Amino acid sequence: MELFYSSSPNVYKVMIALEELELPYELRLVDLSQGEQKDPARLAGALHGKVPVLRDDAPLDGGAPIAVMESGAILQYLAEKTGRLLPSGPRGRLEAMQWLFWQMGGLGPIGGQAWHFRSFAPRLEPATDFRYPRNRYDKMLAALWDVMEARLSHVEYLAGEYSIADIACFPWIRYLPPDDSVRHAKLLAWRDRIEARPAVARWLQRNEAFNTPYGRNERGGLAYPFDGLARHVLVH
Repeated sequence: MELFYSSSPNVYKVMIALEELELPYELRLVDLSQGEQKDPARLAGALHGKVPVLRDDAPLDGGAPIAVMESGAILQYLAEKTGRLLPSGPRGRLEAMQWLFWQMGGLGPIGGQAWHFRSFAPRLEPATDFRYPRNRYDKMLAALWDVMEARLSHVEYLAGEYSIADIACFPWIRYLPPDDSVRHAKLLAWRDRIEARPAVARWLQRNEAFNTPYGRNERGGLAYPFDGLARHVLVH
């Protein structure tokens, strides 16, 4: 398998799943600061202009290699191919898929917007007052944390057992953790349980060891030149 890579929570969730499933894979850097994600040839033919993309040379049907785009679809593909990381019963599977789609539609996009207005927007437009969007997305993100806290007050994992739903949410909680350790105690304990898993340790090691032309920032992400990100990622 080949995983088309840049440093982001959406890529990390796929790496964690591959490590949990002990599937061999190679990382292929997609340089966002050069706009490589906009070239389908750099993404195994995927047209959506984003990482991750997973190319599988040995799909379950035995046919031609397949390229899967969108991190949630990749997690589902890997779980169905291996018969792991999804509950076997229909109710448990439904629970896992609900929380997977919840992450894809809420936690990821809102977390991304919150981080954008905290970190990138003031550098793009230093004369603009971004207090309103910062407050808006911070409050929306906190509301999502509250939902996870409520769920994890009754179960150890989102679907009742460890699954692709937890893997999907974990990198976003690790990247943007809640500040209130009392209000979100169950959520933070869930994060720590997942962080302690051997597969997660392997993901961290592999991510940090992956050689690129760029250094790493304080969050372990690639330290792309900001001008390149502004041109090819942050402003279209």
